[in-house]
Amino acid sequence: MTQVAEVAASPIEAHIEVAKSLEPFVASQLHWLKPADDTWQPSDLLPDLTVEAWSAQIEQLRACTQGLSDEVLVVLVGDTITEEALPAYLAMFNRHEGVKDETGSSDSPWAQWSRGWTAEENRHGDLLNKYLYLSGRVNMRAVELTTQHLIANGFNSKTDNDPYCGLIYTAFQERATRVSHGNVARLAHAAGDPLLGKICTIIAGDEARHEEAYKRFVGKILEMDPAGGVLAFAQMMKMTITMPACLMSHGHAENLFGQFSSVAQRIGVYTAHDYAQIMQHLIEYWRIPLLKELPPEAARAQEYLCRLPGRYRRLADRIERQAAQLPRTPSSWIFGRSV
Repeated sequence: MTQVAEVAASPIEAHIEVAKSLEPFVASQLHWLKPADDTWQPSDLLPDLTVEAWSAQIEQLRACTQGLSDEVLVVLVGDTITEEALPAYLAMFNRHEGVKDETGSSDSPWAQWSRGWTAEENRHGDLLNKYLYLSGRVNMRAVELTTQHLIANGFNSKTDNDPYCGLIYTAFQERATRVSHGNVARLAHAAGDPLLGKICTIIAGDEARHEEAYKRFVGKILEMDPAGGVLAFAQMMKMTITMPACLMSHGHAENLFGQFSSVAQRIGVYTAHDYAQIMQHLIEYWRIPLLKELPPEAARAQEYLCRLPGRYRRLADRIERQAAQLPRTPSSWIFGRSV
């Protein structure tokens, strides 16, 4: 096991040096991104407006959406807006020294990864937005306004620009979005909308590839700097993971994110139990309980992490009961109907 140098000006500076040293490993993991010519595009999945039967294709799409509940529509809109706020996420990644794209078109492995990841993620919002527009089931102007406000409001992942924390955060979020899209796919199939089911399944597949890459990046950090990696992981868990769309708004007091997240909790798209399961999965994947000879502060962080999923699972039932009891409130995304 390779250890980082014990003497460093600050922990973050040591983390930056480790992140820079990972470039050969990152280069070996670029296969988790697919060549653009070999991957799907939104037009592959949506009605083809260049053929004579285009209107029939749209009518079929719209007919299949009729079984979707208002709750599923609200969660789908929230997922779409989250995906469309992609500029904020790339900006977040590039605030972290050691992994950022120094020029905007650098050929470093980290830069190739971040741009390729962003390019693949960009298709998700495009596809979901077009699906919603064609469905006629939601107020697209309200959706678009929320997206504009969310991008303008920004996003703080609370990583302190530490590359370790940034990569841990993104690994967690990629798994969370995989779970969310996968559960919407399940609900869409149950509601008789196979197209939406296919769309969300494909997007979840992308998130699964990205999740695996980020988990491997953090796993390599833990090989090289187990103490620093464990401390960063514990730091992120103590703050709780900030959801990337938490600042979504219409520019006034309406609590859009609270409504979106409570509905997602209520219908089983993304729940407190999912949050606990993600923590448990990452702890096991990164072999946190098996790390040896950690200094005292890191050993305490290790113990905290190993106990955390159980503590959170005990809270999860209460959180879910509270979400179920929240009053229904109007949603501008679905023309003021209450969810």
